[in-house]
Amino acid sequence: MPQLEDKLDGKQNNVIPFIPEGDFYFSKGVEAFQKKKFDIAIKWLNKAMDEKPEDPLYACQMSIIYTEIGSYYEANELLTTVLQTTDYVDCYYLLANNYAHLGLLNDAAKYANAYLDKEPEGDFSEETKQLLDLIDIDEEQVDDNWDLEEEDELLIYQETAFYHMEFMEWDKALLVIKEMMTLFPEHQLAKHDYTQALFFSGQQQDAIEMELDILKDDANSLYSMTNLAVFYYEQGNKPEYENYIQALLNVYPMHEQQKLRIAVTLAKTGFHEQAYSRFRLLAKGIVKGHPSFYRWYSKTIFQQGFPEKAQNLWEEGIKKHPKLVNEVGPDGL
Repeated sequence: MPQLEDKLDGKQNNVIPFIPEGDFYFSKGVEAFQKKKFDIAIKWLNKAMDEKPEDPLYACQMSIIYTEIGSYYEANELLTTVLQTTDYVDCYYLLANNYAHLGLLNDAAKYANAYLDKEPEGDFSEETKQLLDLIDIDEEQVDDNWDLEEEDELLIYQETAFYHMEFMEWDKALLVIKEMMTLFPEHQLAKHDYTQALFFSGQQQDAIEMELDILKDDANSLYSMTNLAVFYYEQGNKPEYENYIQALLNVYPMHEQQKLRIAVTLAKTGFHEQAYSRFRLLAKGIVKGHPSFYRWYSKTIFQQGFPEKAQNLWEEGIKKHPKLVNEVGPDGL
């Protein structure tokens, strides 16, 4: 899928045209964006949005920055919020582009066609037509009632739950996962995500009992062992969490997400040396989309006595996942 800059060729280097004259914060954000200083651009755009929260242009420009750094969920959340209050048509093209990046081609086509229906000669009409050609979906093949294909719908639920869990928004995660479990009962991983969200929402014993029931049916469940290790650690039950940690120390999965889960679990439960060796084995290019990678690897590095290296990784994580700036860094300050 071509990069966003290719599709926005001729649109002032990805900047939505017609910048409001005299808006200092917005102009500074645009300037930083054009220099690819995305973390600085986000700070300026946040200031602009604080000044004029009702201005859809600012939110759309912020969404483009999030798209550039791969934070597609955050970009889509901004654009969807704009569409709840105003029919700012550029949002439809930007949403189409983001869904194309996520591989949700049906949804990309639907938003693209919505844009063309509303603005057939709009600023992004040519790019939208090119996008439709690229994903090879004709307008007649897209169902007008906007029903999602089952596979696309599951991916959207997974992406939304992943986002809320990575940023520890447990109540929001619970709502999404409950609905996902109802619609897709065969999706086993959702049950483990549910127990984790349940535990950190305050229903600790219910979460533990549910995870133990799952473990009875699958004694080798990596996700049950990682969850229970963390649950018992949080409760101060040392014999129980160390029992699961010892089992995990003998497990070396093939998939990077499973490797990351073990590394994070070891870091969360105070096994910093073992966590450090596991983090170093990860393929960073695959797991850098996980805020938890930066959150727990930087803390692990700090615990190993490398504060400068830990801070560098943390700052890299903030650039990739701007919401991390609101969290405590690896030094605990």
